[in-house]
Amino acid sequence: MESSIHAIACNNLLIIFAVVAMTGIICSKISEMIRVPDVVLFLLAGIFIGPSVFKFIDISQYQVENQLILTFGSAFILYLGGKEISLKVLKNVRISVFLLSSLGVLISAFVMQKIIGLTFNTSAITALLIGSIIASTDPATLVPIFNSIRIDKKVKQTVISESAFNDATGAILTSAVLAIILSGKFSLQENLYELMIMVVVGVLVGVITGILLLALVNDKPYGVFKDYTPIVSILSVIIAYELSTKLGGSGYMSCFIVGIITGNKKNFKLWLSQKCYDADCHVVETLGTICRMSIFIILGTQVDLSILGKYLVPSIICVLGLVFIARPIAVFVCTIFDKKAKWNKREILFMMWVRETGVIPAALCGIITAMKIPGHEIISSVVFMTILLTLIVQGSSTKLVAKKLGLLESEEIKEKEEV
Repeated sequence: MESSIHAIACNNLLIIFAVVAMTGIICSKISEMIRVPDVVLFLLAGIFIGPSVFKFIDISQYQVENQLILTFGSAFILYLGGKEISLKVLKNVRISVFLLSSLGVLISAFVMQKIIGLTFNTSAITALLIGSIIASTDPATLVPIFNSIRIDKKVKQTVISESAFNDATGAILTSAVLAIILSGKFSLQENLYELMIMVVVGVLVGVITGILLLALVNDKPYGVFKDYTPIVSILSVIIAYELSTKLGGSGYMSCFIVGIITGNKKNFKLWLSQKCYDADCHVVETLGTICRMSIFIILGTQVDLSILGKYLVPSIICVLGLVFIARPIAVFVCTIFDKKAKWNKREILFMMWVRETGVIPAALCGIITAMKIPGHEIISSVVFMTILLTLIVQGSSTKLVAKKLGLLESEEIKEKEEV
């Protein structure tokens, strides 16, 4: 029995999980010491332990498991991103956040389509797919960065909220473009209708699932499952994703909405006991960390160094286009119309600079790479370089840029808040 094919495959998977988890823990510890975003080290470590260098693990033999990790991992990360959204703070900047996370993603995607098309001389639809993948920013990376610096609250909440919302938008747009590629058909009317259905159904399923499941763990009077709050939180992501997908909606949007409801439960007259709240926080944060580790390390193992070297220069050109052309245009267009927010030049310049790319683009890239669709080598090269460069350059310089623009809160404000 122990030597059967299934037993051997099971043992190999357990070994892969152990290697990925141990690698992730070591990288996390090193990142704390050298103050580099941990996801950068996850990516680099993935390359070294993957087929390109030391050949410790090769996830390509386990396509179903790979798809499961990437799909659930990205859905759960979106759920965590939704939990970071404060509906109360959003009131004053809701127009900017809405535009940045919708129109801004579209602008970035289509500007990048032109840049990628010219740089790689690839098809328009493949260029648009790449643009859609890298159009969103990453709350899983931005939240730790902003938690470590004292920055203007309006800017902080706008950037974090936008990153959480635009992850969902980017995932939906990528799914829509991928559907066009796989079907070989394009109809503006049909595709806009399908996109609208994905969003509407995704939001409705997310709201219903989030409220119903929260009610079941509510402190009183209906919280029959309140002792199992962490398990219900994980189930809410799975149920929301699967139910929404079955009904033709966006599973990613549903998971994001469930996260928003969970993070703003008091707005819906729902409460958790302190014991259940603490248990839920510990479990979901741990699972979120495992998802981040797995997604980035697995993406790293799928990087082919020879192909990366082949497309290195054009990939870097595309990243520069994203940072210095696409992102600034998107931010300028989306903030200029929001008179209520009263944005000044320094705040707009800062939001133009902050655009770290991370978990959702990595997961989407991993899914598409596993599918081996035409142009997947170019896609993986551009996405990998985008994640690497934006995290290293922009992630590490966020505090410096905020200081130069005068957006760091003064020590007097900090002392008053502490008092």
